[in-house]
Amino acid sequence: MGKDTTAWRTPWLWLALAFLCVLAYCRGLTLPLISDDYLQIQLGRDYGPWTRWAALADDALYRCRATSIVLTHWTEHLFGLDRLSYNLTGILLHFVNCCLVVCLGLWRPLGFGLSIPAACIFAFFERPHEAVIWYSALPELLVFTFTIAALVAWVQHCQTGRWQWYAASSVAFLLALLSKESSVVFVPLAFLVTGWRRELWWRLAPAVAISIWYFLSIHGARDTHLHFNDGTFSLSAPFWSTELRTIARLLGAWGWMGLLVLTLWKRDWRLLGGCFVWMIITLLPYSFLTYQGAAPSRHTYLAAVGQAFLVAAAWLTLQERFPRHGRWLAALAAVCVLQQVSYIWIFKHHQFVERAMPTERILAAAKGHQGPIQVRCFPFPRNVATLALSVTGAEGVWIAPEHESAPVDLDFCAQPNYREAGLR
Repeated sequence: MGKDTTAWRTPWLWLALAFLCVLAYCRGLTLPLISDDYLQIQLGRDYGPWTRWAALADDALYRCRATSIVLTHWTEHLFGLDRLSYNLTGILLHFVNCCLVVCLGLWRPLGFGLSIPAACIFAFFERPHEAVIWYSALPELLVFTFTIAALVAWVQHCQTGRWQWYAASSVAFLLALLSKESSVVFVPLAFLVTGWRRELWWRLAPAVAISIWYFLSIHGARDTHLHFNDGTFSLSAPFWSTELRTIARLLGAWGWMGLLVLTLWKRDWRLLGGCFVWMIITLLPYSFLTYQGAAPSRHTYLAAVGQAFLVAAAWLTLQERFPRHGRWLAALAAVCVLQQVSYIWIFKHHQFVERAMPTERILAAAKGHQGPIQVRCFPFPRNVATLALSVTGAEGVWIAPEHESAPVDLDFCAQPNYREAGLR
């Protein structure tokens, strides 16, 4: 696979990663808060202070998102409701996660020669964009951070035998469990990098036991757990069809072209198999969704690492196959960057502007207003509008019950269907 290189030690790599992250997502810094962001901020107020952590621990759903709730609490504590602070959080965490993808090169079968271009590709590829742009998807970024950190530390423990790395991996895994339920994928990924070294398997026993207890504690609270009762999630969902559709969409045009290149010229079935196994494992927790046939883009954030390694391997293969066509390959890389970034800047940005518009109109109508606001055809649950007013401190204003005969202050009946637009 990839050969080791010292490029990871130079500041130019980290500057390049930062540039690609900013290039892809800087336009999102201008976006206002978007629908569910107000719920995230309210959760930060309700559960974020350390005096409320006992109540957080009793909440079957949100205790699995504790890290994002605490981070949201401190973001508001330090910066208030400044939208730039919330939008910048996503880009900063995305940059950190790209650096962690580079660190996967510590695993010798991969090497930095493959992990560095994979990290660069991961930085600007558009498919998991929702996790970076939408603040409510903060748990996706944090579960990635701690899961990959745990995996990198585990790799170091396996390769060096140092117990400091084992302790670091354990701490990171526990933080991952406090970030989102999908953190349990650390266990199969750790077995994947451990391979057939059975003498190391027993060291994963605590992580296996904790993961089983973690799942049972969630399943045991299914009667009160929101996602078991709102139609979002079901263990009887057709998860294999959801998984296959999601992988097909995740690969995109560049992923399918990369697959073709590797099949024709590289034929490294171990590498190809590893990329697909990574995607299958990391998407499995999201394949029990019931509200659409493929996982939303934010849920592909961790799986996109497999896509990035596949495309990076194809790029290296082209360089080896056509060493005299460096300019054409550089032009192809430039086209890839421009196509992915422009898609985020133009098409996806427009979707997020539309998604934010209903609550922005509600807040604009509330300025200088007292009493009820009569709203018709609000495209989200009405509690979203109520939360937007509450979080922003619009006192003396509330959303009136909808009546056909009442005068309408805001009419959203001509608004697009946001679920069809790919946002939920």
